[in-house]
Amino acid sequence: MSDPKDQTIDITVDFSGGLEILFSNEKHHELSVPAQDAEGKPANVGFLINYLCKTLMTDPRADLFVLGGELRPGILCLINDSDWELEEEDAYVLQPGDNILFISTLHGG
Repeated sequence: MSDPKDQTIDITVDFSGGLEILFSNEKHHELSVPAQDAEGKPANVGFLINYLCKTLMTDPRADLFVLGGELRPGILCLINDSDWELEEEDAYVLQPGDNILFISTLHGG
């Protein structure tokens, strides 16, 4: 039996509205993320956001994606095509095959 700490979840993460610039100009990412966070709790969207900043983000301007460790206001998150507010927001526990889409609504002026 494998160690739960070694288990991963296969998900898809997409970025739109300019956020892809922070992630190697790639809009679509097929990822295998840890199934648990550092405390052994099931990985959720809050964990994913932190994970993306630490492992996938190539641009140093993390503040365009997160503020205070949370998703920046003005960025929409869809979980399997549903607003994350309908899916427990960052507490939503990731499931195999999930599609997480981040869309920036931030615009210069």
